[in-house]
Amino acid sequence: TKLKVTMVAWDRYDATVITAVNNFLLKVWNSSTGQLLHSLCGHDDEVFVLEAHPFDQRIVLSAGHDGNIFVWDIDKGTKIRNYFNMIEGQGHGAVFDCKFSPDGQHFACTDSHGHLLLFGFGCNKYYEKIPDQMFFHTDYRPLIRDANNYVLDEQTQQAPHLMPPPFLVDVDGNPHPTRYQRLVPGRENCKDEQLIPQLGYVANGDGEVVEQVIGQQTNDQDESILDGMIRELQREQDLRLINEGETLPNPPLNRSHSVNGG
Repeated sequence: TKLKVTMVAWDRYDATVITAVNNFLLKVWNSSTGQLLHSLCGHDDEVFVLEAHPFDQRIVLSAGHDGNIFVWDIDKGTKIRNYFNMIEGQGHGAVFDCKFSPDGQHFACTDSHGHLLLFGFGCNKYYEKIPDQMFFHTDYRPLIRDANNYVLDEQTQQAPHLMPPPFLVDVDGNPHPTRYQRLVPGRENCKDEQLIPQLGYVANGDGEVVEQVIGQQTNDQDESILDGMIRELQREQDLRLINEGETLPNPPLNRSHSVNGG
């Protein structure tokens, strides 16, 4: 079997280089001399995640498609801790990405089932208050390009970065209560009526008509409240540019500011 390197990482101070190979071994190399220092054995499938500790050069985290997450001491070439991502009734979940927190006391992982895994010290009471299923209602929505080749959200005809903050929904697209909607950046100080999403019926890929979150609470002009705020900020910016004698950029064609795409 031809060996292939699947991932490479440097330690915090660049003294060593860690490589993951498709024979499921991790190899630790001296970055100055190229000498092989350790071969780390533990994974039984390919590894695509190598993450160095933010300040301790001895510590490296690895994770892969076998569902295992290892914390290694690369000075000694030993395993410090191992976690296995077992999902009840579904077997294990492949781990796709991991990151340490800036203080090095926690790390977060995402897996092939869409789960966010949080590891660290302390209790989990804070996270127990959060629903098990949390998605943005705009997740996986298709994008299109307008005549100027700008990317737009297909449903609302808006540039994604100009769209209002999304709503939190469960896996079936049902919106969570307003207390959870305030967890979304940009919605922390919204009134309750601004946190109630507008539901509509849309066709899915199988041709079935299902109820989904399509927008947010609107005002009397059928314009979303946050869209109105965005429009007003844009108008103020345009006026300021005109007063300063600058030329306004040409807006993309076929753009609608209505969250309903009208």
